Amino acid sequence: MPQPPISTASAPPIYAIGDLQGCACSLSKLLGLLPSSARLRFAGDLVNRGPASLETLRAVRDLGDRAESVLGNHDIHLLAVAAGVRKKGRTDSLDDILDADDRDSLLTWLRHRPLALYERGFLLVHAGVLPQWTVNQVMELAQEVENELRGPNWMAFLADIFGNAADRWHDGLRGIERHRVIINALTRLRFCTADGIIDLKTKEGPSGAPAGFMPWFDVPGRRSKGVTVVAGHWSTVGLVVRPNLLQLDTGCVWGGQLTAARLTKDPAERALVQVNCPEYRNPLP
Repeated sequence: MPQPPISTASAPPIYAIGDLQGCACSLSKLLGLLPSSARLRFAGDLVNRGPASLETLRAVRDLGDRAESVLGNHDIHLLAVAAGVRKKGRTDSLDDILDADDRDSLLTWLRHRPLALYERGFLLVHAGVLPQWTVNQVMELAQEVENELRGPNWMAFLADIFGNAADRWHDGLRGIERHRVIINALTRLRFCTADGIIDLKTKEGPSGAPAGFMPWFDVPGRRSKGVTVVAGHWSTVGLVVRPNLLQLDTGCVWGGQLTAARLTKDPAERALVQVNCPEYRNPLP
Protein backbone atom coordinates (compact mmCIF):
# COMPACT_ATOMS: atom_id res chain seq x y z
CA MET A 1 0.00 0.00 0.00
CA PRO A 2 1.21 3.56 -0.64
CA GLN A 3 2.95 5.08 2.35
CA PRO A 4 2.21 8.57 3.71
CA PRO A 5 4.57 11.31 2.52
CA ILE A 6 7.80 11.71 4.47
CA SER A 7 10.24 14.55 4.66
CA THR A 8 12.94 14.14 2.02
CA ALA A 9 15.08 17.09 3.09
CA SER A 10 17.83 14.86 4.51
CA ALA A 11 16.97 11.62 2.73
CA PRO A 12 19.49 10.17 0.27
CA PRO A 13 18.73 10.80 -3.41
CA ILE A 14 16.88 8.15 -5.38
CA TYR A 15 17.70 7.36 -9.00
CA ALA A 16 15.53 5.20 -11.23
CA ILE A 17 17.39 3.22 -13.89
CA GLY A 18 16.06 1.80 -17.15
CA ASP A 19 16.29 -1.72 -18.56
CA LEU A 20 19.72 -3.38 -18.11
CA GLN A 21 19.08 -6.61 -20.07
CA GLY A 22 22.39 -8.17 -19.11
CA CYS A 23 24.58 -5.16 -19.89
CA ALA A 24 26.85 -5.31 -16.86
CA CYS A 25 29.56 -3.03 -18.24
CA SER A 26 27.07 -0.24 -18.91
CA LEU A 27 25.69 -0.63 -15.40
CA SER A 28 29.18 -0.34 -13.92
CA LYS A 29 29.86 2.84 -15.91
CA LEU A 30 26.56 4.38 -14.86
CA LEU A 31 27.03 3.58 -11.18
CA GLY A 32 30.41 5.31 -11.33
CA LEU A 33 28.62 8.55 -12.26
CA LEU A 34 26.00 8.43 -9.49
CA PRO A 35 26.44 9.56 -5.87
CA SER A 36 27.64 6.74 -3.64
CA SER A 37 24.82 7.59 -1.22
CA ALA A 38 22.12 7.26 -3.87
CA ARG A 39 19.35 4.72 -3.56
CA LEU A 40 18.75 2.87 -6.83
CA ARG A 41 15.45 1.70 -8.29
CA PHE A 42 15.61 -0.51 -11.36
CA ALA A 43 12.71 -0.66 -13.83
CA GLY A 44 13.05 -4.39 -14.42
CA ASP A 45 14.42 -6.59 -17.21
CA LEU A 46 17.70 -6.99 -15.43
CA VAL A 47 18.57 -9.94 -17.67
CA ASN A 48 18.45 -11.39 -21.18
CA ARG A 49 19.65 -10.42 -24.65
CA GLY A 50 22.82 -8.76 -23.34
CA PRO A 51 26.14 -10.59 -22.89
CA ALA A 52 26.37 -10.75 -19.08
CA SER A 53 23.04 -11.65 -17.49
CA LEU A 54 24.70 -13.49 -14.61
CA GLU A 55 27.10 -10.67 -13.80
CA THR A 56 24.28 -8.12 -14.00
CA LEU A 57 21.96 -10.08 -11.74
CA ARG A 58 24.70 -10.59 -9.17
CA ALA A 59 25.64 -6.91 -9.30
CA VAL A 60 22.13 -5.68 -8.57
CA ARG A 61 21.57 -8.26 -5.85
CA ASP A 62 24.88 -7.38 -4.22
CA LEU A 63 23.86 -3.73 -3.93
CA GLY A 64 21.79 -4.95 -0.99
CA ASP A 65 19.49 -2.47 0.73
CA ARG A 66 20.78 0.31 -1.50
CA ALA A 67 18.79 -1.02 -4.45
CA GLU A 68 15.47 -2.51 -5.44
CA SER A 69 14.12 -3.69 -8.77
CA VAL A 70 10.65 -4.44 -10.03
CA LEU A 71 10.14 -7.54 -12.13
CA GLY A 72 10.14 -7.23 -15.91
CA ASN A 73 8.86 -9.66 -18.50
CA HIS A 74 12.37 -11.00 -19.17
CA ASP A 75 12.92 -11.59 -15.45
CA ILE A 76 9.69 -13.57 -15.22
CA HIS A 77 10.64 -15.47 -18.37
CA LEU A 78 13.94 -16.46 -16.73
CA LEU A 79 12.10 -17.78 -13.68
CA ALA A 80 9.78 -19.84 -15.89
CA VAL A 81 12.66 -21.28 -17.92
CA ALA A 82 14.52 -22.16 -14.73
CA ALA A 83 11.38 -23.84 -13.38
CA GLY A 84 11.17 -25.98 -16.50
CA VAL A 85 7.74 -24.67 -17.52
CA ARG A 86 8.86 -22.55 -20.48
CA LYS A 87 11.36 -23.06 -23.28
CA LYS A 88 14.26 -20.74 -23.89
CA GLY A 89 13.81 -18.31 -26.75
CA ARG A 90 16.04 -18.18 -29.81
CA THR A 91 17.64 -14.91 -28.70
CA ASP A 92 17.89 -15.67 -24.97
CA SER A 93 21.19 -15.17 -23.17
CA LEU A 94 20.34 -16.87 -19.90
CA ASP A 95 22.62 -19.92 -19.86
CA ASP A 96 25.20 -18.26 -17.62
CA ILE A 97 22.56 -17.92 -14.91
CA LEU A 98 21.03 -21.36 -15.46
CA ASP A 99 24.48 -22.99 -15.19
CA ALA A 100 25.76 -20.93 -12.26
CA ASP A 101 26.68 -22.50 -8.91
CA ASP A 102 24.62 -19.83 -7.14
CA ARG A 103 21.68 -20.17 -9.50
CA ASP A 104 19.18 -21.15 -6.80
CA SER A 105 19.99 -18.24 -4.50
CA LEU A 106 19.84 -15.80 -7.43
CA LEU A 107 16.47 -17.11 -8.57
CA THR A 108 15.12 -16.99 -5.02
CA TRP A 109 16.24 -13.40 -4.74
CA LEU A 110 14.69 -12.55 -8.13
CA ARG A 111 11.29 -14.08 -7.45
CA HIS A 112 11.06 -12.05 -4.25
CA ARG A 113 11.28 -8.76 -6.16
CA PRO A 114 8.09 -6.70 -6.31
CA LEU A 115 5.97 -6.04 -9.38
CA ALA A 116 5.42 -2.42 -8.32
CA LEU A 117 6.97 0.08 -5.93
CA TYR A 118 5.49 3.30 -4.60
CA GLU A 119 7.63 5.79 -2.69
CA ARG A 120 8.04 9.54 -2.45
CA GLY A 121 5.11 10.02 -4.83
CA PHE A 122 6.59 7.85 -7.60
CA LEU A 123 5.04 4.62 -8.88
CA LEU A 124 7.63 2.29 -10.43
CA VAL A 125 6.51 -0.55 -12.73
CA HIS A 126 8.25 -2.26 -15.61
CA ALA A 127 5.83 -1.52 -18.45
CA GLY A 128 2.75 0.53 -17.57
CA VAL A 129 -0.53 0.89 -15.76
CA LEU A 130 -4.03 0.26 -17.08
CA PRO A 131 -6.11 3.46 -17.23
CA GLN A 132 -8.79 2.25 -14.82
CA TRP A 133 -6.31 1.39 -12.03
CA THR A 134 -5.56 3.74 -9.15
CA VAL A 135 -2.19 3.64 -7.40
CA ASN A 136 -3.77 1.74 -4.51
CA GLN A 137 -5.15 -0.86 -6.92
CA VAL A 138 -1.81 -1.27 -8.64
CA MET A 139 -0.10 -2.01 -5.35
CA GLU A 140 -2.81 -4.40 -4.19
CA LEU A 141 -2.91 -6.29 -7.52
CA ALA A 142 0.87 -6.47 -7.69
CA GLN A 143 0.95 -7.97 -4.21
CA GLU A 144 -1.41 -10.75 -5.28
CA VAL A 145 1.09 -11.90 -7.88
CA GLU A 146 4.06 -11.34 -5.59
CA ASN A 147 2.48 -13.65 -3.00
CA GLU A 148 2.22 -16.41 -5.62
CA LEU A 149 5.80 -15.99 -6.84
CA ARG A 150 7.15 -16.03 -3.29
CA GLY A 151 5.07 -19.04 -2.25
CA PRO A 152 5.81 -22.78 -2.35
CA ASN A 153 3.84 -23.36 -5.58
CA TRP A 154 5.61 -20.70 -7.65
CA MET A 155 6.68 -23.12 -10.36
CA ALA A 156 3.12 -24.30 -11.01
CA PHE A 157 1.94 -20.70 -10.97
CA LEU A 158 4.46 -19.75 -13.66
CA ALA A 159 3.33 -22.65 -15.85
CA ASP A 160 -0.06 -20.98 -16.32
CA ILE A 161 0.54 -17.24 -16.53
CA PHE A 162 1.75 -16.72 -20.12
CA GLY A 163 -0.42 -15.84 -23.09
CA ASN A 164 -1.76 -12.95 -25.15
CA ALA A 165 -5.44 -13.82 -24.65
CA ALA A 166 -5.46 -12.19 -21.20
CA ASP A 167 -5.74 -8.66 -22.57
CA ARG A 168 -8.52 -6.92 -20.63
CA TRP A 169 -9.30 -6.20 -17.01
CA HIS A 170 -12.56 -6.28 -15.14
CA ASP A 171 -13.07 -6.38 -11.40
CA GLY A 172 -14.79 -9.75 -11.55
CA LEU A 173 -11.71 -11.59 -12.78
CA ARG A 174 -10.58 -14.36 -10.47
CA GLY A 175 -7.81 -16.92 -10.24
CA ILE A 176 -5.20 -17.38 -12.93
CA GLU A 177 -7.03 -15.23 -15.51
CA ARG A 178 -6.87 -12.33 -13.06
CA HIS A 179 -3.17 -12.84 -12.49
CA ARG A 180 -2.44 -13.15 -16.21
CA VAL A 181 -3.94 -9.72 -16.88
CA ILE A 182 -2.07 -8.18 -13.94
CA ILE A 183 1.26 -9.54 -15.20
CA ASN A 184 0.57 -8.62 -18.83
CA ALA A 185 -0.32 -5.06 -17.85
CA LEU A 186 2.53 -4.39 -15.44
CA THR A 187 5.28 -6.11 -17.47
CA ARG A 188 4.19 -5.97 -21.15
CA LEU A 189 1.87 -2.99 -21.68
CA ARG A 190 2.58 -0.51 -24.47
CA PHE A 191 -0.67 0.28 -26.24
CA CYS A 192 -4.22 0.01 -24.96
CA THR A 193 -7.68 1.34 -25.76
CA ALA A 194 -9.47 4.01 -23.77
CA ASP A 195 -11.24 1.29 -21.77
CA GLY A 196 -8.04 -0.64 -21.13
CA ILE A 197 -7.90 -3.44 -23.71
CA ILE A 198 -4.22 -4.28 -24.15
CA ASP A 199 -2.40 -4.78 -27.45
CA LEU A 200 0.27 -7.40 -26.76
CA LYS A 201 1.78 -7.69 -30.23
CA THR A 202 2.82 -4.24 -31.44
CA LYS A 203 6.34 -3.17 -30.45
CA GLU A 204 6.74 -0.04 -32.57
CA GLY A 205 6.75 3.49 -31.21
CA PRO A 206 3.60 5.62 -30.82
CA SER A 207 3.28 6.22 -34.57
CA GLY A 208 2.74 2.49 -35.02
CA ALA A 209 -0.34 2.32 -32.79
CA PRO A 210 -3.02 -0.08 -34.08
CA ALA A 211 -6.38 1.47 -34.91
CA GLY A 212 -8.24 2.40 -31.74
CA PHE A 213 -5.16 2.04 -29.53
CA MET A 214 -2.85 4.61 -27.96
CA PRO A 215 0.15 4.63 -25.63
CA TRP A 216 -1.03 3.65 -22.17
CA PHE A 217 0.22 6.93 -20.70
CA ASP A 218 -1.83 9.03 -23.16
CA VAL A 219 -5.22 7.54 -22.33
CA PRO A 220 -7.56 10.39 -21.27
CA GLY A 221 -8.67 10.15 -17.65
CA ARG A 222 -5.99 7.67 -16.61
CA ARG A 223 -6.60 7.22 -12.88
CA SER A 224 -2.91 7.11 -11.99
CA LYS A 225 -2.09 10.45 -13.62
CA GLY A 226 -1.90 12.19 -10.23
CA VAL A 227 1.44 10.51 -9.47
CA THR A 228 4.61 10.20 -11.52
CA VAL A 229 4.81 6.76 -13.09
CA VAL A 230 8.32 5.48 -13.79
CA ALA A 231 8.65 2.66 -16.32
CA GLY A 232 10.91 1.01 -18.85
CA HIS A 233 10.17 -1.78 -21.34
CA TRP A 234 9.45 0.34 -24.44
CA SER A 235 12.77 1.02 -26.17
CA THR A 236 11.08 2.16 -29.39
CA VAL A 237 9.38 5.03 -27.56
CA GLY A 238 12.70 5.97 -25.97
CA LEU A 239 13.13 8.57 -23.27
CA VAL A 240 9.92 10.35 -22.27
CA VAL A 241 10.11 12.97 -19.54
CA ARG A 242 6.90 14.59 -18.35
CA PRO A 243 5.81 15.92 -14.95
CA ASN A 244 3.87 12.69 -14.34
CA LEU A 245 5.86 10.23 -16.45
CA LEU A 246 9.42 8.94 -16.82
CA GLN A 247 9.93 6.32 -19.55
CA LEU A 248 13.52 5.17 -19.12
CA ASP A 249 14.18 2.31 -21.55
CA THR A 250 16.63 4.00 -23.91
CA GLY A 251 17.75 0.85 -25.69
CA CYS A 252 20.93 -0.05 -23.81
CA VAL A 253 21.20 -3.55 -25.33
CA TRP A 254 20.49 -2.15 -28.81
CA GLY A 255 23.42 0.25 -28.73
CA GLY A 256 21.48 3.15 -27.24
CA GLN A 257 21.99 4.51 -23.76
CA LEU A 258 21.48 3.41 -20.18
CA THR A 259 19.55 6.12 -18.35
CA ALA A 260 19.15 7.07 -14.72
CA ALA A 261 16.76 9.79 -13.55
CA ARG A 262 16.82 11.44 -10.16
CA LEU A 263 13.40 11.19 -8.55
CA THR A 264 12.49 14.59 -7.12
CA LYS A 265 9.17 16.23 -6.39
CA ASP A 266 10.03 19.19 -8.61
CA PRO A 267 10.14 17.96 -12.23
CA ALA A 268 12.71 20.64 -13.05
CA GLU A 269 15.19 18.95 -10.68
CA ARG A 270 14.92 15.47 -12.19
CA ALA A 271 18.44 15.34 -13.53
CA LEU A 272 19.30 12.63 -16.06
CA VAL A 273 22.53 10.66 -16.09
CA GLN A 274 23.28 8.57 -19.18
CA VAL A 275 26.04 6.39 -20.59
CA ASN A 276 26.42 5.28 -24.20
CA CYS A 277 26.20 1.52 -24.68
CA PRO A 278 27.73 -0.96 -27.15
CA GLU A 279 25.34 -2.53 -29.62
CA TYR A 280 25.05 -6.07 -28.34
CA ARG A 281 21.94 -6.82 -30.38
CA ASN A 282 20.76 -5.46 -33.71
CA PRO A 283 17.26 -4.01 -33.26
CA LEU A 284 16.54 -4.67 -36.96
CA PRO A 285 18.15 -8.06 -37.73
